Amino acid sequence: MTSRPAHIAMFSIAAHGHVNPSLEVIRELVARGHRVTYAIPPLFADKVAETGAEPKLWNSTLPGPDDDPAAWGTTLLDNVEPFLADAVQALPQLIEAYEGDEPDLVLHDITAYPAMVLAHRWGVPAISLSPNLVAWEGAQEEVTEPMWAEPKRTERGQAYYARFRAWLEENGITRDPDTFVGHPDRSIVLIPKALQPNADRVDESRYTFVGACQGDRAAQGDWQRPADAEKVVLVSLGSSFTKRPAFYRECVRAFGELPGWHLVLQVGKHVDPAELGDVPEGVEVRSWVPQLAVLRQADLFVTHAGAGGSQEGLATATPMIAVPQAVDQFGNADMLQGLGVARRLDTEEATAEALREAALALVDDPEVARKLKEIQAGMAHEGGTRRAADLIEAELPGA
Repeated sequence: MTSRPAHIAMFSIAAHGHVNPSLEVIRELVARGHRVTYAIPPLFADKVAETGAEPKLWNSTLPGPDDDPAAWGTTLLDNVEPFLADAVQALPQLIEAYEGDEPDLVLHDITAYPAMVLAHRWGVPAISLSPNLVAWEGAQEEVTEPMWAEPKRTERGQAYYARFRAWLEENGITRDPDTFVGHPDRSIVLIPKALQPNADRVDESRYTFVGACQGDRAAQGDWQRPADAEKVVLVSLGSSFTKRPAFYRECVRAFGELPGWHLVLQVGKHVDPAELGDVPEGVEVRSWVPQLAVLRQADLFVTHAGAGGSQEGLATATPMIAVPQAVDQFGNADMLQGLGVARRLDTEEATAEALREAALALVDDPEVARKLKEIQAGMAHEGGTRRAADLIEAELPGA
C-alpha cells in the first residue's frame, strides 16, 4: 500500500516491553517516507533515533527499567496510580512539544494515556499498538469488574477513579476510565493470535493481530552455541522483575550439572553474579544477552512469560518453562501451557528438581515439537511489520 507522506506521532513510556515491540513498525513507516516523531523519555531517545524517527523528549515520574522493581508496589492501586499521575504531569509537556507541529495520526502504547487525550484535542485518528493481550467481548464483566470490585469500595480506589474522570473531563473526554484505557477505537495487536485469551470473542473490526514485528536484531550482537553443547537452555526473567537470586541459584542447580547441557543465565542489573556462588563450567552468567539470537539456537527457554519473550519462544519454536512474575505474565503462562508448548511453574514452585523434571519432559516430547512448528507456521502468515504499516497507512486522513 502506498500513501502520501504524513506526520505520524508515536507515544510510549520508558520501558523495554512497551518500546521494543513498536520499533520495527516505526522503522518501516520511516522507510515508506513518513515523518515519524516519537514522544519518549530521554533514556530511550537513542534507541528511538536508530529507527529514523525524531525523539520528542518528555520527563517521566514512573520507575525506570534500572530502578528496583519494588518501586512499583504490590497492590493493584500501587500499580495503576503512577500511570495516572505520570499522564497528568506529562500532558502539558507534550502539548508544548507538539505546539505548531501537530501530527496527522497518533500511534500509542496502551500505557500512553496523554496520547489519546492529544488525539482528541487535535481531532486526528488514534491507533493503539498493543504489546500484549487485548479485551474480548465480555472481558469487562469477567475480568475488569471482579478485579476492581474491592479497590473501588475503598476511599483510595474511589479517589483514583474520581481523579481519572476529572482529568478526562477537563480534556473534553466523557468516557469511563476503564473503557478509555482498555477499549481503544482502533488497535493493532503486536502479538500472535495464539497468545490471545478468548481470541474467538475479540472484535476484529477494532483489533487486528499482526503477530511479532521482530526485525533485524544484528545490532544487539550475536551468540554462538558451544560446539560441545548437546542441549542449550536460556533463563531470562526479562528486564524489570529480575531481582531473583534464589531462583537463579535453583536454575544453576537444575541445569549446571546435567551432562551435555549448557545454561545461559541472564540475571539482569539487580543481581550480582557473586550471589550465585561458584557455578559449573557449563553455566554462562550474563546481565544481558541478545535473546533472539540465543533462542534461535536454544532447546529450552525458561521465561517470565512476558508478551515479548513468549512470542519469541513461539517464533523460534522453543519449548518453554513459564515462571511468571507480574501483570499479564500469569495469563500468558497459562496460555502457553494450554497450547501444549510450555509448563507453568510459579516462583515458589520452581525448585531445581521441578525445573529439571519439566525440562526433560519438554525437550524430548515430539508432540510439543509438532505443536510449536504448527504455531510457528501460523505466525508467519499474520503479516508482522509490513501488515502493521499497511494498516496504519489505511487510517491516515485522505488515505
